[in-house]
Amino acid sequence: MPSHGSLTKAGKVRGQTPKIQPKEKHKEPPRVRNRMEYERRVLKGSQKPQRAARRM
Repeated sequence: MPSHGSLTKAGKVRGQTPKIQPKEKHKEPPRVRNRMEYERRVLKGSQKPQRAARRM
């Protein structure tokens, strides 16, 4: 059963791609993030309205 493409060319593009360092991700701890979401949702009262379902 023939394969699609030769195995000698496997990984050619990935090997030629220059390696870049991943960016450092900044995420608040869940405690801080939950507090901010609570303040925005409950204390400030800015809730997004639910989108109405479309009828056809």
